[in-house]
Formats: sequence, C-alpha cells, structure tokens
Amino acid sequence: MHIRYGYRIELVCEHDMPIVTLLDVHPSRRGDLVRPDEMRVTALRDPSRPLAITRHHDAFGNISRRLVAPPGGVRLESEGVIRDCGEPDPQVPAAQEVPPSQLPHEVLPYLLGSRYCETDQLCDRAWHLFGEAPPGWARVQAITDFVHNHLSFGYHFARSTRTAAEAFQERVGVCRDFAHLAVTFCRCMNIPARYCNGYLGDIGVPPDPAPMDFNAWFEVFLGGRWHTFDARHNRPRIGRIVIARGRDATDVAMLSSFGRHALGCFEVVTEEVEALPVPIALLSSPARPYGAGQAAA
Repeated sequence: MHIRYGYRIELVCEHDMPIVTLLDVHPSRRGDLVRPDEMRVTALRDPSRPLAITRHHDAFGNISRRLVAPPGGVRLESEGVIRDCGEPDPQVPAAQEVPPSQLPHEVLPYLLGSRYCETDQLCDRAWHLFGEAPPGWARVQAITDFVHNHLSFGYHFARSTRTAAEAFQERVGVCRDFAHLAVTFCRCMNIPARYCNGYLGDIGVPPDPAPMDFNAWFEVFLGGRWHTFDARHNRPRIGRIVIARGRDATDVAMLSSFGRHALGCFEVVTEEVEALPVPIALLSSPARPYGAGQAAA
C-alpha cells in the first residue's frame, strides 16, 4: 500500500529565531519513500527571501535540520509518499527478555531514567504491579494494558512538562504521556524501552473526527530486537511512519525554537492512497497550542 503524509507549520516571530527540527522520516524508512520529502521553508513576511537550512543526524540517528527564522516567521512544510506492507504491527508473543548483562552496549541507555521517565520514583510501584506477570512479551503487554486503562486521553489534558510519575498520579494525558509511563514501567522491570514519534493515520480503524496530528508510541527490546507497542491505542495498527526515536520526548522534540513566537498554523496529513497523488494540499484546520499534540513537544 501507499501512504501519503505531510505537514504545514507556521511559526510567527518578531526577531531572528534559530530553529532545530526533527520532522523528516526516520532513516530506517527512507528506503520505502516513493517520492522525496524535502522540507520547504518560506519566510512569511517576504516569501521570495532565500533561507539557509542545514541537515545532520543527531546523537540518536534521527534526521535533524537547522535554520534561522527571520522577523515575521516561517512556514515549514513537506509532503511525501511511502510504501508500507499494509500489515498491522507484528506480534511476537514468544519474545523473551534479555538479561541486562547480555544487552548490546547501545541498548543500555534505554534501561535508565530520563527527563520524563523517573524510574527511581516508579520502580517499587512497577514491581508491585508487574512482578508476578510472566516475563517477556506478556509482561510488556500487561504494562501496556495497565497504562491504557489507567490514563484517560484528551487533547485538553496536554501539558508539556508532565512526567511519567505525574501522569500516573493524575491519570490523564495525551499520547506522549501514555508512552512515557509505559516506557518507565518497562525500564523499572529491566526491559529496555525507547520513545518514538511519527505519523499514524486512521488506516484500518474508524476515522477520528479530531484534526490529524503526530503520534507517540514506544518500542521495547525483547529477543534481541525492537518491537512496537502503543499504550494509547493498545491494538496493532497499520501504517506507522517513524520520524524519531530517543529516551523520551526531550530527545525527539519535533521543533526546538530559541526565541518567543506564536504558532500560526499546524496541519498534518496521513492517509492511504490508491495511486501516486498530485502534490498534497493540506486542509486548513484549527491550530492546536504547540505541545497539545501527542508528540509535538
């Protein structure tokens, strides 16, 4: 199957403002692209003004870009088409935990606490809740089930500073909170877990009437490889397109801006297409406050 995806984001500022982005499809999926999706940057006050933009890989292997928005602000937009197998997230119930002593060096950081994942605060609670669960896939699924049922989802619950421990206490959140809490519980149980964000359209499920947004989920290291879990939806989904992976939302902020600004436009599209489409025309939709999306902050 083919999936078209894209975004249009406008940031309005009064002075020069450096910006770092993590909005490109992850290198692990670049080989599936049918059409390149280079970011287009336009100065809002003077669309003819050329703007320099550089690209590099960050410490986690994600594709990052840097630019300086001029006074007036910028529009960031991209569109692409990707091939997908069309199958739901793979399920591997026989996957077993790997003892910490046998983990690859590069996996070890995903056992440790991080900015939004306070393993020290939730360790005792995790062992109380999941210590009797069968180790391996079944234990991760028990964690996913618990988080899915423990938290209530709602965009109006969004708060960019909420940590996993706070989400556990408050019992509300958006996708990033579901992912942070599940990641933290997994790490407490000595299961490496990492935070992911990207595109996830309503493919194979009833359409969500809310405006499209980016999504967050998590991956765990079992049986020598990474596997996808989603505590918010808690069901295998079709058509995930990974943008970035890291320890938590701190590492994969889609936009990091260094100056005062206002969000003028925020539009995302992800949908299955029958054939290669004409260039995407994103539909106008009410802008959410930056950080209200599941994985935008």
